[in-house]
Amino acid sequence: MTRVITAALLAAINKGFNTSFQKGFAGYKPMYTSVATVVTSTGSEETYGWLGDIPKLREWIGDRHVKGLEGKGYAIRNRKFEATIGVKRDDIDDDRLGIYAPRIEMLGASAAQHPDEITFELINSAASTICYDGQNFFDTDHPVGKPGAVTSVANFAAGSGELWFLADFSRPLKPFIFQKRRDYAFTTKEDANTSDRVFMKDEYLYGVDARVAAGFGFWQMAFGATDTLDAANLREAYTAMTNFTDDEGRKLGIRPTHLVTGSTNYFAARDILMSEMIDSSTNTNRNLVQLMEAPLLG
Repeated sequence: MTRVITAALLAAINKGFNTSFQKGFAGYKPMYTSVATVVTSTGSEETYGWLGDIPKLREWIGDRHVKGLEGKGYAIRNRKFEATIGVKRDDIDDDRLGIYAPRIEMLGASAAQHPDEITFELINSAASTICYDGQNFFDTDHPVGKPGAVTSVANFAAGSGELWFLADFSRPLKPFIFQKRRDYAFTTKEDANTSDRVFMKDEYLYGVDARVAAGFGFWQMAFGATDTLDAANLREAYTAMTNFTDDEGRKLGIRPTHLVTGSTNYFAARDILMSEMIDSSTNTNRNLVQLMEAPLLG
């Protein structure tokens, strides 16, 4: 017997699919909030003109030294993303909706993972993508200093291996930014039999969409490398970060909190940071920073 597809039936189907979607969404634990500051966007793009000026206090002698928003002109433009699943009308007629529940659940998991995907897509390209100062985010010649006394500062060590990086994730602004204009939401196009899609294709549509983007924060909060991940190179990167200064030559007080690696470098990182002894000697790098494995890095 053919089922009569009513608005009430479609509402019940949507409720069930939404439950499956939310189950999949909640089942994935994203990483992007650990490596990126989440910023709410109110337009098609956001301009971060103040990047490059990390506020530091000075002794108050005379008038206040007012630091305005330095116009760096670094903008992050929001991007639109979607994923859609078609449900055949025949499957509704035949009460075969159970075959779609796993797909809808996977759609939810994909939506939850998507911020990680675009954040690490950005990080993987950080040695070839420009940040606020006109240099690549991971680079060997970031300009630091006042006009006439600018020096080049490196936050990158080039090699032929998989990217790894040290980062200070303790600050309000992390090295990376994840921007949300419209959050991920489950949507449907299911107006009974009046839908053009149903009329032409005999199919109902369910999906997810969002407007989001990823971008760079302060390059000083991270040091990347494709050089070999070993104790000496880790210490060199760590020391470089702790010596970063502002344009007035004052140390920024950065202390790396995490080492982020992909799968290739993960066990080398464990040996460096977790072994009590290395070659019969006490491992002085033990627990220097926390280790974070990022499967999407590299």
